[in-house]
Amino acid sequence: MSKMEGPSSMSRKTKDKDAPGGEGDEGEEEYSVEKVLDRRIRNGRVEYLLKWKGYSNEDNTWEPEENLDCPDLISEYEENRKKREAAKKDERKRKPGTPIDDKKPNANKKKHVEEDNKPRGFDRGLEPEKIIGATDSSGELMFLMKWKGTDEADLVPARQANGRCPQIVIQFYEERLTWHTSSHDEDEPVVAKESTE
Repeated sequence: MSKMEGPSSMSRKTKDKDAPGGEGDEGEEEYSVEKVLDRRIRNGRVEYLLKWKGYSNEDNTWEPEENLDCPDLISEYEENRKKREAAKKDERKRKPGTPIDDKKPNANKKKHVEEDNKPRGFDRGLEPEKIIGATDSSGELMFLMKWKGTDEADLVPARQANGRCPQIVIQFYEERLTWHTSSHDEDEPVVAKESTE
């Protein structure tokens, strides 16, 4: 998902033989953000967990803030998050006998640090099932890997996936491969090109 369009959508060009207009017609596959579900900070960058319109929760992805073009949905999420945090503070203050713990923010920081330090990718010891997407993260190709036995997906560096599960990487590329034939000469060889995403 690389090209942004509209207030809450991302799109990518695909060659889709099933697209209207028949085989080989160029179609536009558009991904629209339905809802912002969560927020985290990874390597100093803000990322949001997105629910995509027309896709199940299994396809939710973490996306860097700078890649997003849905300011209304992000604002709505941030306002609701602030309201929830304020309500929690008020609730602690109202409960008689409940000490207001000034260390709570530190506990939240610890939780985020623990979350950031928990094993990710191949370090989790899980068996990869399939690659469900790819992105460029700070100049490095990353695959969004779905793991067997869990709904949680992780971004893993392509170089690791190439070495640890080459067949899954090949399958990912094969699913996105399109074949083009020249209309000028029937005797010219068929050339394979990778579709741009």
